[in-house]
Amino acid sequence: MCGICGIFNFESHAPADRAALKRATDAMAHRGPDDEGFYVDGELGLGNRRLSIIDLPGGHQPMANEDRTIWITYNGEIYNYPELRPALESRGHKFQTSTDTETIIHLYEEHGLDCLNQLRGMFAFALWDSRKRRLLLARDRLGVKPLYYRREPARIVYASELRALRELCAQPLELDPQSVYDFFGFRYVPAPNTFYRGVEK
Repeated sequence: MCGICGIFNFESHAPADRAALKRATDAMAHRGPDDEGFYVDGELGLGNRRLSIIDLPGGHQPMANEDRTIWITYNGEIYNYPELRPALESRGHKFQTSTDTETIIHLYEEHGLDCLNQLRGMFAFALWDSRKRRLLLARDRLGVKPLYYRREPARIVYASELRALRELCAQPLELDPQSVYDFFGFRYVPAPNTFYRGVEK
């Protein structure tokens, strides 16, 4: 279990608030007691809490490709990364770690958004392409790993947990009465809704 969070001020281009990222990672320190990391690139900020499982010393996040134009913060496990890696290496990609995280970076470099079609596992990640100024947020098809996000005026914020997301939002979160009603009717809140207005999963 790890925790990810971030801010993308895609319209205002205001600098990402590193202090808010720190508050968000602190709020989910229990998800990743082994390491903490941040990356800020102007209007984009990534935060991570890491529970070390694969490549304990080499898997610090956020993680970048060789020329530091692609960055990722990631929670989960890619089951087929040992099968994906040799093909990427044969195409000239240089791996600095033995993590499944780095495999996602090189897969994105090779296939763009189609990289998602090749991933088998449980995951949630945020990948920043600094050349295209594009943020990719993705979650596994079954939604095993959590990813909550809120679209606010001129920006988007996201996190692995609602308590972390709360630290990134410009306004306090408000309960959504319909979601509470759904919870008592279905015993869960149907996706993409959550208990809070404007927050989706």
